Amino acid sequence: MESSEKVLKVLAEGKGDYKLVDPDEHRRSIKQKPRGMRKKLMGLREAIERYVADGDYLVWEINYLQRGPAAAIREIIRQRKRNLWLGGKFTWVAVALLAEAGCCDRVDVGFFVSGPALTRLALEGRVKFYEYSNLVMTARLRAGAMGVSFLPVRSFGGTDGFKYSGAKLIEDPFTGKPVVVVPALNPDVALIHVHQADEFGNARIFGASISDVESALASRKVIITAEEIVSTEEIRHNPGLTKIPYFAVDAVVHQPFGSYPGECAGYYASDTEHVGEVFAAIYRDRIKEYLDKWVYSVSNEEDMFSKLVGVGKLNELRRRATIVATEGYRP
Repeated sequence: MESSEKVLKVLAEGKGDYKLVDPDEHRRSIKQKPRGMRKKLMGLREAIERYVADGDYLVWEINYLQRGPAAAIREIIRQRKRNLWLGGKFTWVAVALLAEAGCCDRVDVGFFVSGPALTRLALEGRVKFYEYSNLVMTARLRAGAMGVSFLPVRSFGGTDGFKYSGAKLIEDPFTGKPVVVVPALNPDVALIHVHQADEFGNARIFGASISDVESALASRKVIITAEEIVSTEEIRHNPGLTKIPYFAVDAVVHQPFGSYPGECAGYYASDTEHVGEVFAAIYRDRIKEYLDKWVYSVSNEEDMFSKLVGVGKLNELRRRATIVATEGYRP
């Protein structure tokens, strides 16, 4: 009698490193999180000290300059965390800062823009880059959130990124056609900046989003930084606005202007002068000077805003966001 069993065929596979967590092991670790409504409000310094350890795999949403967790990233640099493995989509600005500061040595990237500083770091062997795509990184996080070890995607095969990734090309057991599968991503820490959150971690995000929910559910530890802390009664009044549930969150930080110098839609516009400054630092390989000014010379975010930005500039950024919201964008 002929057997109907099929052997899964691996047709090709990338040669890049990847961190694969056993789904059952991850589920057990998540299951240990307290499910009670406990208060999680704390300062940014404490949150990073408690929940980001050397050697962790770190992911963030969304983009350093559009609702990115810029304040949390600066605090990681101030605390001089080491040997982090970074994962994200539009990651190049934050990667350049963290890499030059010596905080990371491996990076999984989606969209990536190189430049003299990043090229130097790669050639010096200080950082290894594994290039995926925005879609693939999102699929990896979704697999991690679902509790499976991989997901198939209809792209990425035949690219140079595939060669240096952890992806595999297999024979689809149902159709017999080739299909790319990508390994799940279960980060140690997710950094997510949100518009509103309550003290327990129920978080609201307004406007554009990519995989905030997947990042929160896939990660072992989750740090929320929020523009506003609202009451739980307000959260319960309209529960449909809650994107990230409290039970996935470990720390809540009230951090107004947490995305500065980037924007947080509806709250403040980006500081275009500062954005130009950080771009210039990366492209001209002067990141150390930038870090000395904006990170190491101040003790925390409030100190930075007081000494280097000023109340007038912050009010202007809020005013510009209001104009965009009510009248539309004007170049």
